[in-house]
Amino acid sequence: MSEQSTTGVLDALIIGAGAAGLAAAVALSGAGAKVALLERKPFVGGRAYSYPHPALDEVIDSQHVLLGCCSNLVDLCNLSGASRHIRWYDSITFLEPSSPTTPTRRSDIGPGPLPSPGHSALSFLRAPMLSLADKSRIAFGLLDFLRAYPASDDEPFSAWLQRTRQTDRAIRHFWEPIIVGTLNDTFDRCSTRYAGQVFHESFMKSAEGGRLGIPSQPLSEFYSAVARLAEEQGASLYPRTSIDRIECLSNGLWQATASDGSTRRAQSLLLALPFEQTARLLGTLPESSLQRQRLLPSLAHFTHAPITTIHLWFDRPITDLDHAALLDTRIQWMFNKTRIRRLETNTQPTECQYLELVISASHPELHQSREEILKSALAELVRFFPIVREAKLVKAGVLKEARATFSVTPGLDRFRPTPSAPGANLYLAGDWTLSGWPSTMEGAVRSGRLAAEAIARATGNAANFLTPDLPPAGLMKFFSR
Repeated sequence: MSEQSTTGVLDALIIGAGAAGLAAAVALSGAGAKVALLERKPFVGGRAYSYPHPALDEVIDSQHVLLGCCSNLVDLCNLSGASRHIRWYDSITFLEPSSPTTPTRRSDIGPGPLPSPGHSALSFLRAPMLSLADKSRIAFGLLDFLRAYPASDDEPFSAWLQRTRQTDRAIRHFWEPIIVGTLNDTFDRCSTRYAGQVFHESFMKSAEGGRLGIPSQPLSEFYSAVARLAEEQGASLYPRTSIDRIECLSNGLWQATASDGSTRRAQSLLLALPFEQTARLLGTLPESSLQRQRLLPSLAHFTHAPITTIHLWFDRPITDLDHAALLDTRIQWMFNKTRIRRLETNTQPTECQYLELVISASHPELHQSREEILKSALAELVRFFPIVREAKLVKAGVLKEARATFSVTPGLDRFRPTPSAPGANLYLAGDWTLSGWPSTMEGAVRSGRLAAEAIARATGNAANFLTPDLPPAGLMKFFSR
């Protein structure tokens, strides 16, 4: 196909329509910039995507959640109207598996009448999943994060757990489900800085910060509201557009060439991509280019962490819970998709129930077969919900995301680039960049808005797109810094 070129020069060209690229497109187009957003997939959302599974005849995704402390993601959802499709929960349910002599035991941790940081203290003290000794060690450890979390990311969280003498049960029933589920990696591969941030922002700073939000739509449908907002503001979205190479032209413009030979040019180019795709495009620049020399060595320090989700349809209701953290098992979370999505479907309710089980940091599962993962998951699930023994499994699927997130390994911050690190009007966004947050959707949205600020300011527009963090509540006003 002969090379084509779009008419005119864009203010900003954004490659990648994940949360970071969408956030940047909304910010820049809202400020009046002429923006084009290119995405290689037929849908938006990046790694937070959904798709119709041909064998299951169902739309499935790997469930993502947000917290009340995710101020920029919440703001973006409010602006786009996607917030109408978030189900919010004030409490988290923890389930201990049954044994031959004891039934499944439930603990609910959520806010009560006390001011922050004690808003969850009463439910925490009543939680049967922890002994008094466990709770005392947890309380002692949380004091480390009362005022803030460490500025340095050099210490692994495993060393912090040992240093604060956390009990085995406290680790298994409190720290593990929250940290592994949030940061998606093992304790030795997570820095104390980001583990501390999770607890400071969501568990201690305010009750609002700890609220759990679950999208009630399939994720690509959920994030399409953000794409529509960008388009309504004048941005152009081009799905199914895979970029083969980028180059800086002699006149200072940036050009992106797609696999079909078409080209687009802009004053500024934003790579809102995962780190490995960013490295691939940077590798298309001349070896002598400063952008390639500055960034490629740093990107070699990034690694992936996988997530595996198991999708199960039973012929009857298994549980009336919308979600739960499952303890003492490989499965971190159960999401009852039938209940979560119940207000989104126009179909008549059925007796069938759709559950999604999430295994974070699923390194072993990458090497297991679908049958092995399903067999193990069903054996684990019956320990929490004995009715599974009587139910018929109608259909099932396994989704492995080998590159689900990047790992916030200790010491990685020194290699995480700022949005403007490449220079020469080339910018970066993505949760892996230096957003101040770990590998979360909030980190991705923050990075997109920070990149948009850098692009706007390079043209003399002193824009502020970032939403402030939630303020401390209660007594935390006197502790937080």
